[in-house]
Amino acid sequence: MTDIIIVEDNWEIATVLKDFLEQKHYRVTVASSGEAALEHFALHGCKLFILDLMLPGIDGFRVCTKIRETSNAHILMVSARGSKEDKLRGLLTGADDYIEKPYDVDLLMAKIDGIFKRKYAISQLKDQEICLDLVKETVTVKGQMVEMTSKEFALLRLLMENKGVNLQKDYLFNSIWGSDSDSELQTLTVHIKWLREKIEKDPKNPKHIITQWGKGYRYE
Repeated sequence: MTDIIIVEDNWEIATVLKDFLEQKHYRVTVASSGEAALEHFALHGCKLFILDLMLPGIDGFRVCTKIRETSNAHILMVSARGSKEDKLRGLLTGADDYIEKPYDVDLLMAKIDGIFKRKYAISQLKDQEICLDLVKETVTVKGQMVEMTSKEFALLRLLMENKGVNLQKDYLFNSIWGSDSDSELQTLTVHIKWLREKIEKDPKNPKHIITQWGKGYRYE
């Protein structure tokens, strides 16, 4: 999974920011349009967007709306437009923060580091009786250890990190197996079945991993 997607049509700004982020060992991709950003996101996933508002094609507001249909990824919306109306629209569309251009790179880097420390540097994911140890990559259900493969663990983690969000099948498959995988989409269905058998009280009537027919799955 990509750490950060910079959605910016000014290549000079994007390149400078990418260099700063990569020096801190973030995995970074630059997209010069909203369409390119959404395409990369669908294939590889992302933890944080630095999303410019004014873009060729679909604008940052529409990109933000599309992201929020499938993901809780952190969105930093940036723009030279600093009106109260634009800021409110960005936040109401789903952005986590709205930053005016020109911004101080050092302050932006500190903000990003803080987001990753708070949101992604956790050692456990807990939900009721299910607990994932993200360091040891182990799972317990009602205090009992449950054996899982690395793919099962990664899939359960991705679902739990996006609790309540319907994740499309292609997004789940590409995030776990990769877009260039030799496996088929049916592999995802099989792994969902195995996960349900391991964490659900009644796998045939799941309460946690819910099927969104024709679209994908969500964790409840």
